[in-house]
Amino acid sequence: MADIPKIRFKGFTEPWEQRKLGELAEIVGGGTPSTSVNSYWDGDIDWYAPAEIGEQIYLESSQLKITEEGLNKSSAKILPIGTVLFTSRAGIGKTAILQKEGCTNQGFQSIVPNKEKLDSYFIFTRSEELKRYGETVGAGSTFVEVSGKQMANMELMMPKTMPEQQQIGEFFANLDHLITLHQRKCDDTKELKKYMLQKMFPKNGEKFPEIRFKGFTEAWEQRKLGEVLKERTERAKGDEELLSVTIANGVIRQIDSEKRNTASEDRSNYKIVKKGDVPYNSMRMWQGAVGNSKYNGIVSPAYTILTPTPEANGKFFMELFKKKSTLQIFQRWSQGLTSDTWNLKYPILSSIQFAIPSVEEQEKIAEYFSSLDHLITLHQRKCDTLKELKKYMLQNMFPKKG
Repeated sequence: MADIPKIRFKGFTEPWEQRKLGELAEIVGGGTPSTSVNSYWDGDIDWYAPAEIGEQIYLESSQLKITEEGLNKSSAKILPIGTVLFTSRAGIGKTAILQKEGCTNQGFQSIVPNKEKLDSYFIFTRSEELKRYGETVGAGSTFVEVSGKQMANMELMMPKTMPEQQQIGEFFANLDHLITLHQRKCDDTKELKKYMLQKMFPKNGEKFPEIRFKGFTEAWEQRKLGEVLKERTERAKGDEELLSVTIANGVIRQIDSEKRNTASEDRSNYKIVKKGDVPYNSMRMWQGAVGNSKYNGIVSPAYTILTPTPEANGKFFMELFKKKSTLQIFQRWSQGLTSDTWNLKYPILSSIQFAIPSVEEQEKIAEYFSSLDHLITLHQRKCDTLKELKKYMLQNMFPKKG
């Protein structure tokens, strides 16, 4: 039935009913005190603008604040904790929940729930639905805007009881918390990796890194890349797996890529890649299109294949090649008049010098960064899985209208 969700919590069986948002909440606009009156500003009352509403769920401090006098001399109104801010123009539909009393400028039509009729997180969870409605009914010649009256007239399918709303709101609050947690861990690990890449490699012209593993004390040695990385020039034999090199994910299998290869079926000129090799796109090397391959396969002739000598660890060199300072060096050495024609082929790359440690220290560094990559992948995968779960539950825990 259209008025019963496909998935719901145990104990709830009654059909949902159609209600207008204005029956469940007060829709409150905002205002801006005169910017020419200094006494209206730099007070202790939070005053939000649409640009402040991003990915965060909760708000507890605004960038600009107004005084009591500024509040009284404008159409801004104090909004209680639990209000769902809703941007009504210049990007309709961005939402956030107030954790502390505050007010907004006129770019909002905020939803102040009647505590006996509407749960804050339940209506926040329906942000996409609110956004679609606002964009549909919004009007304006300069920019699209949705009015408070229009928002109050929005019809929603609602449970008949507050306990069902609250359980749904709590479920999605916990889900959002987990998504935020794993995304934060992922971002923190990325920041740690970025920091360690700066500290575990010597600065240009220096011989010692700031941070290194116990037992390694010798100076790093300036070596030409061609001394430790040779070019593999073997060509495809016929049935090898097709690989590609991306900036974000290094070497990937084409079968796992969203972009399907549209090149000619004739791959006789394609280049062999073996596990441990470091293939790179010679036209995009200066952007970081390099990887350390986990696969045997082939890549298009546009790539250059580096094979490590016994003195080199492929993962170490991939991390070295992706460093910002290294990319700047590659950019200077790339040949071409425009960014579209920059090219860094092996004869030139092989002559570039870097400070390089013993292969034993390379392996330790490579192992450390592999462990960080594993954590980043783990948290991102958990985050993506939870987002997919949320998407599925949003589709199935709310009945369709009509």
